[in-house]
Amino acid sequence: MTTERIIGNSVPRKEGRDKVTGRSQYVDDMVLPDMLFGATVRSQIPRGRIKNISFADSIPWDEFVIVSAKDIPGKNCIALIGDDQPCLASEFVNHPEEPILLLAHPDRHLLPQAVKAVSIEYEPPWPAIFTIEESERCTEVIWGDDNIFKTYRIQKGDVEGIWKKAAYIVEGEYSTGAQEQLYIEPNGMIAAFDESTGITVWGSLQCPYYVHKALMALANLPAEKVRVVQMETGGAFGGKEEYPSMIAAHTSLLAMKARRPVKIIYDRMEDMAATTKRHPSRTRHRTAVSREGKILGGEIDFTIDGGAYLTLSSVVLSRGAIHAGGPYYWPNVQIRAKAVATNAPPHGAFRGFGAPQSLFAMERHMDRIARTVGLSPVEIRKRNFLQPGQTTTTEQVVREAIDLGKLLDRALEVSDYTAKKKQFASKNQLGSSRKGIGIAAFLHGAGFTGSGERYLSSVVGVEGCADGSVRVLVSSTEFGQGTNTVLSQIAAEALGLPYESVTMAQPDTLEVPNSGPTVASRTAMVVGKLVQSAALGVAQTLIFSKLLQEGYSADDFRAACKQYVSTHSPFRCWSRYDPPSDIFWDDEKYRGEAYAAFAWAVYIAEVEVDLTTYSVAVKDFVALQEVGKVLHPLLAKGQIIGGIAQGIGFSLYEKVVWQNGRMQNGQMTNYIMPTSSDLPPIRVFFEELGNFHGAYGAKGIGELPMDGPAPAILNAVEDAVGVPFNSIPLLPEDIMDGLAAASEENSAVSRVGRR
Repeated sequence: MTTERIIGNSVPRKEGRDKVTGRSQYVDDMVLPDMLFGATVRSQIPRGRIKNISFADSIPWDEFVIVSAKDIPGKNCIALIGDDQPCLASEFVNHPEEPILLLAHPDRHLLPQAVKAVSIEYEPPWPAIFTIEESERCTEVIWGDDNIFKTYRIQKGDVEGIWKKAAYIVEGEYSTGAQEQLYIEPNGMIAAFDESTGITVWGSLQCPYYVHKALMALANLPAEKVRVVQMETGGAFGGKEEYPSMIAAHTSLLAMKARRPVKIIYDRMEDMAATTKRHPSRTRHRTAVSREGKILGGEIDFTIDGGAYLTLSSVVLSRGAIHAGGPYYWPNVQIRAKAVATNAPPHGAFRGFGAPQSLFAMERHMDRIARTVGLSPVEIRKRNFLQPGQTTTTEQVVREAIDLGKLLDRALEVSDYTAKKKQFASKNQLGSSRKGIGIAAFLHGAGFTGSGERYLSSVVGVEGCADGSVRVLVSSTEFGQGTNTVLSQIAAEALGLPYESVTMAQPDTLEVPNSGPTVASRTAMVVGKLVQSAALGVAQTLIFSKLLQEGYSADDFRAACKQYVSTHSPFRCWSRYDPPSDIFWDDEKYRGEAYAAFAWAVYIAEVEVDLTTYSVAVKDFVALQEVGKVLHPLLAKGQIIGGIAQGIGFSLYEKVVWQNGRMQNGQMTNYIMPTSSDLPPIRVFFEELGNFHGAYGAKGIGELPMDGPAPAILNAVEDAVGVPFNSIPLLPEDIMDGLAAASEENSAVSRVGRR
């Protein structure tokens, strides 16, 4: 087998030409005969009982298809984990924007008028809760017995015994806000129904089999009568993981009642107001530290706001809890984590999936420990980094030869950290601005947490085709991150074929197997490894049939494949996930190997704080990460730069303004995000240790860059102005208030001293 190496090269994107030339078909480009357009009538209150629904005479209602909860043939839920979220509210509403009725009409322009013409009368509104603290106090019980969706407890060592041994006990509280995914293409779906074949939906989505499961439960149909097809998808970032099941359910109900295809495309305002966002969080640390600055142990309380329904909060909470200790060695630790209910639209998946929230707290807390002990931010990290052979908070042994001290040293070198820190300190008393530089070190587990991959039992296929090429069959979806390209590279490399000889099947549940959702930084590592195995199976099939010999050329393969297909028809080889023998996880004790592999990183941010406007500008950013193996350098670098850009938004710009559970700034004119002119030079560097569990040594990369920017930036802000800020997004008014409070506190101390 001879070929030019494909892994490690920046080959052209598989779908790139079609996107650039406009040939790519998105869901709103698709038109079916006799298609209707759909719209959603939503709750305008956060919590209450529906008393009456009336329809204004100004609308020709006989032309409309109208669907309520009574029209649901199966279970009125969006099947996912807890199945507590109704598809349509029938009696009670638990958040603003909760769907109540569905409308469809041939004229899409008439629909907004019709939605406004539906009047929903409620009983006197019930009290609602909107914050983590209100939910904890149980001023109102809005979910279960105590407003708690899920709890986890991670226990390692003897926490009770450490406090007396500590030279320092360092406490801190840190919080993060909601964040909108803000993908380029809003959510959209088309559904068609036929009595004999069932439901088919086409949509902008990440996880075809999530939608498939939800529609089976909703419509009470067997698997073979539900078909889900992913169209070209213009961005997702987790925002199209679970929510597309809701839109698919709505279009399907309308299509079933109308007996005509129905399309629903959200506009930007509806998409931002009604769909999921990153979970707001609060983390409390209490840490015992030795005189030398070594962590002896501690307590971490991690809480997230799940919104009105469970959706994915339990698994977001899980990842956040496991990452809460960062890349440090904790001899003793207790992590208590919970997700609580509020009367806001449910929060859900977003790049990083809980880890950005808890790692923000950990890295801000490390700087607080450094100040308390009297060590530098660099030294406090070096003294506490995980070493090979040590265990994580879940008692997973670090088996990789990772040297985080060396990773940090390289990041310090390429960022010119030491010289800049000295220079900024000497010049920060001059002029109307202050400069600072901050560090964040972190890790991110690749793949589903714990037993997740074992339960998924993912399957992929590779097909030998009549023209001698091969086709990859996976439910992993392309939404801009490079799935099609990287999986094609893996198959081509495994078979010794040119990259152009590999194509990707459209994700269609009628044809592709369930290879699991496109989430959790699992595609290149987990699915890619299966693609590699299935591709090798294709070659072995041809070798066993005596049509191909070991050491074959690409031409030999094509000839053998053509001959085999002409005799036997196209053939497929399948590969199913087989859990590694050395990966053990105890779901009950929440202990063991949480992930088959971790990626590791050190980020360094340089900022300038304007003391006139109180705005923060990120002036330089260094991102150094160990990711196993870089399969496609250009895509990998793009993932890092894009994630850092989102992280800068999370840190300094993107504030969701809530009022009674509703997003008030649901437009791109008033939900402020960084533009290209707000971004610094982002310098990306990679280290490669390889990874036995990943295709050609790959680890996950997509979520990693979301974890580090926020703490690095806020550590830099504190370095610049000398005042700690522990909540994001950090807006100019927050800095103004913080500096004023610090000044007042200093004045008070000075007055006491003079007395």
